[in-house]
Amino acid sequence: MRPQIRLMTPADVSAGMRLKEIAGWNQTEEDWQRFLDANPDGCFVAECDEQVAGTVATIIYGSVLAWIGMVLVDRQFRGRGIGTALLTKALDYLDGRQVACVKLDATPEGRPIYEHHGFQVEYAIERCVLKRSDKAGTLVEAPEAIRNTDSGWITTIDGILTMDRKIFGADRGALLKSVASAAPEFVIAKHRGSHREGYGLGRKGSRADHLGPWVASSALAAREILDSFLARSQRNTVFVDVVKDNAWAPALLVERGFQTSRSLTRMYRGPNRCPGEPERVCAILGPEFG
Repeated sequence: MRPQIRLMTPADVSAGMRLKEIAGWNQTEEDWQRFLDANPDGCFVAECDEQVAGTVATIIYGSVLAWIGMVLVDRQFRGRGIGTALLTKALDYLDGRQVACVKLDATPEGRPIYEHHGFQVEYAIERCVLKRSDKAGTLVEAPEAIRNTDSGWITTIDGILTMDRKIFGADRGALLKSVASAAPEFVIAKHRGSHREGYGLGRKGSRADHLGPWVASSALAAREILDSFLARSQRNTVFVDVVKDNAWAPALLVERGFQTSRSLTRMYRGPNRCPGEPERVCAILGPEFG
């Protein structure tokens, strides 16, 4: 039986959570809702045998870039073309919205499929994992890290968003504000006088705290942001999706005891006219969001 593709609704979040649990991913219900809030007409599910067998979600940043994430297919329904059907639906939708460039982060298994649909390699990413036997509160916080209260993060995030538009290459301010609002204690900005040297945000995932984006223009700023995040995190497990060719981040993660768990490839389809400044990106927000 051919899968039936339809729009995702809030009622499908529980089915999406079931699929991500099977896959061992770190997303929360709040992450699914972020897609639905940002782009309700661009999120889809595939139904087989009257149950949700697969998902795909899209989000559009400004008018120059779209993102594809949450590509999940239930193992028992694989081999029926569900993943390809969902990807095609998402791309047709984004083409209809006339978004010039579409990006995603591909697993090794998914990369050949995306290449077949015209995606090209931009750079490599590695998921790094830190396992701690006790809480992070014993670490010393970086001296210039900004401490945020439930209200104090608001002024900090405004400056971060200005920098992020340049670094990321597109405006994802609404998404980052949502992330910052959910975990204000993870909003970190680094300054040298009046010069902004970097920033970090974080999310409380279902399996681990997740640092990202993590951006720095110097090795010192990168180290201080990482150490500040590790001090603020109270979870035993921390995830970081590091840009493999970054000048500082991979070595810093090794020093702090992180281990590589999987590889990803950032890919793009269409003219990549707004690549941002990837050389300053230590770690991405996450493969679902970019």
